[in-house]
Amino acid sequence: MKRIAIGLYVAATVALMIWGYYQAIYVAPTDAMQGEIFRIIFYHVPLFICSFLFFAISFMGSIGFLAYRHNRPEWAQIADAWALAGAEVGVVCCTNALILGSMWGRRAWGIWWTWDARLTTTLVLWLIYVSYLLLRRFAAGPQMQTLAAVLGIFGALDVPIVYMSNRWWRTQHPAPVFGGAAGSGMDKSMLIPFVWNIFAWLAWGILILAIRFHVERQHQKIEQTETEEALRV
Repeated sequence: MKRIAIGLYVAATVALMIWGYYQAIYVAPTDAMQGEIFRIIFYHVPLFICSFLFFAISFMGSIGFLAYRHNRPEWAQIADAWALAGAEVGVVCCTNALILGSMWGRRAWGIWWTWDARLTTTLVLWLIYVSYLLLRRFAAGPQMQTLAAVLGIFGALDVPIVYMSNRWWRTQHPAPVFGGAAGSGMDKSMLIPFVWNIFAWLAWGILILAIRFHVERQHQKIEQTETEEALRV
């Protein structure tokens, strides 16, 4: 039954991805100002939404690890697995969103990158979580998870700054599409494909998150077994 449920979810995710692509490329109208390059928004923004969500999962997992590491070690390891999985999927989404944003900026602004507030704070966010993953990959010792949890919490504090940056400061990055000044928002003909792609990328991200969490839990259990065997010897 579990395998059937997983198979159905995978099939639904693939179907959503295909449907989202169709909506973005063939259903949504061409933007009158930017032309076809505007279609990047159907991937650029959903990927950032996903990255913020998965960084939030990493943030909560990091807090859980710090809260339970002394009195509930099993819960702490589960929380740590969620923290690592969330950070990894978040970095993948953030990396692709940054690449797409640079491609869009090259066409719209004539440059690949500009050091405005939105882009700079986003790059800082990406660098923090890449550093988190490097720490997890190359550091060793009993304090590694604690240090990583602190870094994960610190990185998540940049998420609201990234989100509010083009509200707090004047930036070259466009004003918020939703919840911005009067007249902001999307026409329904563009909004529906946009929402479909949010669902599609969230479904994909949740699938990868669950796989990565399962792999990390198996890795933790193997390490625990090896440690117990070494102590017995």
